[in-house]
Amino acid sequence: MSWTDERVTTLKKLWLDGLSASQIAKQLGGVTRNAVIGKVHRLGLSGRAAPSQPSRPAFKTPRPARPVSAAPSAPRRVAEAVSSSPAPMPQQPVYRVEEPGSATVLTLGAHMCKWPIGDPSTDSFTFCGRRSDEGAPYCLEHARVAYQPQQTKKKAGATELARSLRRYI
Repeated sequence: MSWTDERVTTLKKLWLDGLSASQIAKQLGGVTRNAVIGKVHRLGLSGRAAPSQPSRPAFKTPRPARPVSAAPSAPRRVAEAVSSSPAPMPQQPVYRVEEPGSATVLTLGAHMCKWPIGDPSTDSFTFCGRRSDEGAPYCLEHARVAYQPQQTKKKAGATELARSLRRYI
């Protein structure tokens, strides 16, 4: 199949009418969709208007909070307790029950805190939904919990050093 002048003019007309490459290929017959796309590219016809997109609001107003269920959700670990004593002691984690958030999977936006609250297998499962910093997945409070500073390593004693060197002997 060759591109005759008549087929090229038909291609130009159909392309400018807004038909897809597949539709044009069917109407011309004996040509594939990719052949139509290639010819359109070589002719420089790619400057047609894109199909209109429905306008979307930039920000939706949040839904009213769900009613709190009678059964409290499981306690969540929030932060390690900080002791002012000089000797390092093993710390007990501090638990706090989080209130249900204002966002669901369907209402969670790009700049909303994605900290999960509750059990994902229940209907009361939500996300925090507060405003988060640019590019951050969590609000400031939940970022402090999620990103803990690196713990200092304990000094290795002589026995620890000997144990690690045995691998190389």
